[in-house]
Amino acid sequence: MKELLMHTCCSNCTIYPYLFFKDRGIDVKCFWYNPNIHPYVEYKQRLDSMKSLESLWSLNIEYIDHYGLIEFIRNTTYNGVDRCEYCYRIRLQETAKKASELSIEAFTTSLLVSPFQKFDMIIDIGKEIENKYSVVFYFEDLRKGFDKGQKISKELGLYQQRYCGCIYSEMERFKKKSHKT
Repeated sequence: MKELLMHTCCSNCTIYPYLFFKDRGIDVKCFWYNPNIHPYVEYKQRLDSMKSLESLWSLNIEYIDHYGLIEFIRNTTYNGVDRCEYCYRIRLQETAKKASELSIEAFTTSLLVSPFQKFDMIIDIGKEIENKYSVVFYFEDLRKGFDKGQKISKELGLYQQRYCGCIYSEMERFKKKSHKT
C-alpha cells in the first residue's frame, strides 16, 4: 500500500498513527470529519488544534467542517447508550467515500490509537464499509503508541481534550468527576 486516507478524530490521536504509517513508507492524507464533537466550542478547539498540527508538520489534510449537533441528536436520542456505533459509522463511511472519490486504495482512522475507543467495533464497521466503497479498511492496533502521541502533543502545545467528543461522553466524564467530590 502506497497511500492511505486517515480519518483524524483530533490532533492528539493523529500524531502516533501518522508517524507509524510514515515510518512504513505510506503516504498519509488526513481527513477531518467529526460531526460528533459537541458543544461547538469544543468542536472549534479541536478543529483549530488539527489546523495547528497541519501547519507545524506540513500535513496534507482535507476538511469537511460540519458541526452536526442536530443530526447527531436525532440519530442518538433514544439510543444514547449505543451512540458509538452511529458515531464510528458516519465518520468511517464518509472517509471511505472520500477515499473512493480520491482514488486512494485504503482508509483508516486515528481512533485506533485510543485505549478509550471500542477497538473491535471500529474494525467491524470499517470492514463492513470497505465493501460498499471498494476501498480497503486498513487497521493496526496502535494503542501501544497512545502515550507517545499524547506526550508529543503536549510538547507541541496542542489542545488536550478531556472527553471523547459527544455530549453524552462529556456528561459521563464530568458527572463521574462531580460524584467523586
